[in-house]
Amino acid sequence: MFKNATYLLFLLLLNACSMQQVIQKQAKHHLLKDKALANAHVGIAINDGEANTFLYQYQADKWFVPASNIKIVTAYAALKYLPEQLPAAMLTNLDTAVLITPMGDPTFLHPDFSVHPLFNKLRSIQKPLYIRNDQWFSPALGPGWSVEDYNEHYQAERNAFPIYGNLIQWFQERTTKENPTNPQDTIDLFLYSNPEINWPVNFTKPRTSFLVKRNEHENSFLLAEGREQSATQSVPFISNGLNTALLLLKDSLGKEIKIADPNLMKQSISNSPEIVYSQSRDTLLKKMMYRSDNFYADQVLEMISQLLLNKMDEAAIIQVVLNQDLKQLPVKPRWVDGSGLSRYNQFSASDMIQVLNQLKAEQGWEKIKAIFPQAGVGTLGGMDRKEGEFIYAKTGSMGGIYCLSGYVLSKKGKWLSFSIMVNNHNTSSGTIRKKIEAFLQTL
Repeated sequence: MFKNATYLLFLLLLNACSMQQVIQKQAKHHLLKDKALANAHVGIAINDGEANTFLYQYQADKWFVPASNIKIVTAYAALKYLPEQLPAAMLTNLDTAVLITPMGDPTFLHPDFSVHPLFNKLRSIQKPLYIRNDQWFSPALGPGWSVEDYNEHYQAERNAFPIYGNLIQWFQERTTKENPTNPQDTIDLFLYSNPEINWPVNFTKPRTSFLVKRNEHENSFLLAEGREQSATQSVPFISNGLNTALLLLKDSLGKEIKIADPNLMKQSISNSPEIVYSQSRDTLLKKMMYRSDNFYADQVLEMISQLLLNKMDEAAIIQVVLNQDLKQLPVKPRWVDGSGLSRYNQFSASDMIQVLNQLKAEQGWEKIKAIFPQAGVGTLGGMDRKEGEFIYAKTGSMGGIYCLSGYVLSKKGKWLSFSIMVNNHNTSSGTIRKKIEAFLQTL
C-alpha cells in the first residue's frame, strides 16, 4: 500500500511538472518571445485556487501598473462592505428642517437608472432641506490622473453628492434651415436633465465631428458643429464641492437645498436618521466591470469609506482594506484610486491572484459570474467566444499598458485564476489582447 501511495504521489508530481512545462512553453511562444512584446515588461501568474498552487509564474512578484485591473480590488471591497441596496443618503428629520447626509452614491439621477428613490423622497418633503458638507476628504480628481483628460467622459470628478454621473450630455440634432446666420441655428443643443443653468457657451468653426470642449478651470463650453445628423458627447463638469450638484438639483426638484451650518448639524446628533436606498449593489458592480466605469469605481470606495469611517476619504479607506482584508498580499502594492486611472497604482500579478482567490472563496462562483464580463461581452467583446464559457475576467488598458486578470477554464474542467500584466508595450491593445487570448486558449 505504501508503494502504491508513493507511486501515486510521484505521478501527481510528474503531472504537475509536465503541466508547468507546457504552460511555460506556451507563454514563451505567445507572449515572452513574440516580437510585439519584445521590449515590453510582462508578468504572468497562473494559479490553481483550490489547491492553492501556482502552475506558472513569470515576474509575478514585480510591480506593474494595473490600469483598470484595479476594479477587481474595488469590486472585492464593495462586495464585502456595501449592502445589497446602495445607501443613497441619510435623512434626519428636525423640527424646522430635514438634514441630508450624502453617502457618495454615484447612481443619483444617473441615466443608467430609471427609478430614483432619493429624488422622489426629497421632492415629497415639505420642510426646508439642508445638506452636510463636512465629510468629504478626497480630491475631485485622483492622484496621478492625466491632466489632459479633464474633458473626457471617463474622467468625471468625484464628490460627496454626485448628480447625473457628474457629466453633462450634449446632443446635436441638425435642423432643415438653409444658410443660417449663425451656428446656433443649425443644431439644437440640450442636456438630458434640462437644467436651467447659465454657463457660458460659445461656438467655433464647424468640423467633421461634433465636439464640446469645456474650459479646464470653469464651467464654460466651446462647441463645434459636426457633419452628423445627430451626435452626442458627455463632458465632465466642475463639481465645486456640492455647489454644482445643488445648482442642477434646484431646477429638477423645484426647491433649493442649502449647505447646513454647524448648529444645524449639532441638532441632528440626538435624532435617528432614515436611510434612503437607491440601486442594487450588484447591478452597479456589473455595469462597473462590464464597461470599466471609472466614476462608479471611484465613488464605490467613497461609499465604503462613508460607511466604515463616517467620512469620504479615499486614501484612508484604501489603507483600511489593505491592512484588514488584503494583508496577505505577497507583494505590498501601491493602491491610490478605485478606478485604475492613476499610473501611480502598482500591483504584482501574484497580488492579483490573491485578490481573485479571496474573492472566489468569500463570495462564491455565482457572484463572480454575475459581475465579471466573459468572452464576447463588455470589455471582452473583442474576444472569441466560440469555445463558450471559458473565461471571466477584467481588462485594464491605457497608453502602453494592457492587463487581463480573472478566471479561465482549463481543458481538464478546472477554473484557474490568472493575471497577465503587460507594461511599456509600443503596439496596440488589440494586438496584445489577441496574444493573451491565444495563450489562455492553450490552457
